[in-house]
Amino acid sequence: MSFFNPQINSDGSYLDSSYSWFRLTMSVLISVIGSAGMWAAVVVLPAVQAEFGIDRSDASIPYTTTMVGFALGNFLIGRLVDRFGIALPMMGAAVLLGAGFALGALSGNIWVFALIQGLFIGVGSAATFGPLIADISHWFERRRGIAVAAAASGNYLAGTIWPLILKEVIATEGWREAYLLVAVVTLIVMTPMALLLRRRLPGHVAELPLAAGTTPVIRRQINLSPRALQILLCTAGIGCCVAMSMPQVHIVAYCADLGFGVAAGAQMLSVMLAGGIVSRLASGFLADRIGGVRTVLLGSFLQCLALFLYIPFNGLASLYIVSLVFGLSQGGIVPSYALIVREYLPAREAGQRVGLVIMMTVVGMALGGWMSGLIYDLTGSYQAAFINGIAWNMLNMMIMALLLWRTREPSMARA
Repeated sequence: MSFFNPQINSDGSYLDSSYSWFRLTMSVLISVIGSAGMWAAVVVLPAVQAEFGIDRSDASIPYTTTMVGFALGNFLIGRLVDRFGIALPMMGAAVLLGAGFALGALSGNIWVFALIQGLFIGVGSAATFGPLIADISHWFERRRGIAVAAAASGNYLAGTIWPLILKEVIATEGWREAYLLVAVVTLIVMTPMALLLRRRLPGHVAELPLAAGTTPVIRRQINLSPRALQILLCTAGIGCCVAMSMPQVHIVAYCADLGFGVAAGAQMLSVMLAGGIVSRLASGFLADRIGGVRTVLLGSFLQCLALFLYIPFNGLASLYIVSLVFGLSQGGIVPSYALIVREYLPAREAGQRVGLVIMMTVVGMALGGWMSGLIYDLTGSYQAAFINGIAWNMLNMMIMALLLWRTREPSMARA
């Protein structure tokens, strides 16, 4: 079997085939490359601030616009994937990223730079998360959970690789040269990889043949309309990510306030991110056995427990441990929403529905980061911000419990 021409199963089946695993490998690599845009604005922030002579709040605007573009892109590109498949939208995303990084390197002020980050880099990066997850979910049945989790882990892997590369280029050549490097890499690497994903599902995804010996996973039925279920999932996504954003966005500042320094906070964030990768993969294995809703509920419960632990334990060593626990708890929550969509809703609408939920999780991250900062300004402490996160986390848990309660005996419809 050629690596670049992987075959379907010998019995003509597609799901969980050798091609499915090849496609997953390409998807993870594309995600690692394309997710550079999620981290580049953070890495170049000090250099951009110094060159443009602006304060820290203005220098943070490009990251905010990137997240706005990322949120909208997940939904809009998801709709394109439902209609055209992943290859064409992904090639378009490669062009957006290449053009965005090149134009960003040429920008003359922070406002042009921020606009480019949102319209080009944020939207382009979105294709490598929600839409890519939705696409890979169509090619697996027995191992859909681990496949979705692996594809989603590309974003975190990018966060461990790209900052190290960009930091060295910035130190020796400057941030503009670093952006030009990413422009070249994303364009020349992502485009041929996207072409490798051009194979479309042969017919409606619900009618694809399974691999030999595979037991069909039947679609779950729920006493809720598709619209009501979508609204609940979006609300749950906001709730869990408002809670998630508290440590992720403010851990560095929290450590500085406690006198441990910025470096210690950055290390805790890295520990948290590494734990998130492990959590995503473990949650994928778990979801294949207990389903997406139970996986989100378990992850949300553990995340809530970790948030509680931040309140009494504020020593340096204990914060490292709690941050690791938090990372191991939260990493699998967001990808599991894609599994819930595939378990309960029509496969042909997966791109836009997964994209919409992912968009709302990004809204939750943005809202939670701002709320935690506001609560700190009002109280002079992060203690109330942790409690606020716990309250939003409980909202997520209640919604997941409601979905379990309203789930009926599954039908024989294919998921």
